[in-house]
Amino acid sequence: MTDEQPAAAPALRQIDTYAELTAEQADAVLALLADATRADGQQAVSEQGRLQLRGGPRAGVRHLLLTVGPELVGYAQLEDTDPIEAPAAELVVHPAHRGHGHGRALGTALLGESGRRLRVWAHGGHSAARHLAQVLGLTLFRELRQMRRPLADLDLPEPVLPEGVRVRTFVPGEDDAAWLAVNAEAFAHHPEQGSLTQRDLDDRKAEPWFDPAGFFLAERVTEDGDAELVGFHWTKVHAAEQLGEVYVLGVRPGTQGGGLGKALTTIGLRHLAAAGLPTAMLYVDADNKAAVSVYERLGFVTHETDLMYRTES
Repeated sequence: MTDEQPAAAPALRQIDTYAELTAEQADAVLALLADATRADGQQAVSEQGRLQLRGGPRAGVRHLLLTVGPELVGYAQLEDTDPIEAPAAELVVHPAHRGHGHGRALGTALLGESGRRLRVWAHGGHSAARHLAQVLGLTLFRELRQMRRPLADLDLPEPVLPEGVRVRTFVPGEDDAAWLAVNAEAFAHHPEQGSLTQRDLDDRKAEPWFDPAGFFLAERVTEDGDAELVGFHWTKVHAAEQLGEVYVLGVRPGTQGGGLGKALTTIGLRHLAAAGLPTAMLYVDADNKAAVSVYERLGFVTHETDLMYRTES
């Protein structure tokens, strides 16, 4: 006989899948992401993924919450909206709970949820993420570069627009449909950007950073006076980091090659520089050699890299 209390059994890991999160669950995930960002120096879940935490269910989106006892220690999001590509996922484990197999457990759960057809982002391409991809049997599929350049003493030539093209700023509510149509055409090859919907646009317009004064539209004026949208440069300001971003830059198919993309890039960079921002950033796929070359000529250099891994099947 003894009067010692028996040791408490260790809390069991549990993973639950939801089509939508409650406000309390979303707050807990956002707090976890904030802790991970402070530890890692970058976001573990993309802007689109963070926007999809709130606002009710989204077609094809599932949320995986990993808890140990009452504590949320891991999160994954699975998006199955691409009609061709495998479902895409992002996952994160709280910095204080890493090294205990939680990442592998989330990855295994994602494989089960996706029927073993899976693409997973590793933001920053850290060694731990590469190791997890190897353990899960995933292979490198895509490399997304974040490029940056200083804006101080910006010295770019005056933008030259193609004949008959003018540039103005976006008018919320009036330009939505036209922009979504041209965005879909310009990024038909790009599964994330090209599939944006009115709901996705509304989500972004509701964010504190949204500013139509930095959202430039290029129009071609026809002989009868009508205006047709042919390109755009949507800039974004990350106020806390004092970063300006070439957020989305697109030119309508059939109108490339006339210098419109370069002119729109210059207009946007000048806008960010005029706002007093010291640095500009952008994202570009590493295999888009033409775009990488254009940005390098504009003074951008690679700052960090995000990697996507996928199953072979």
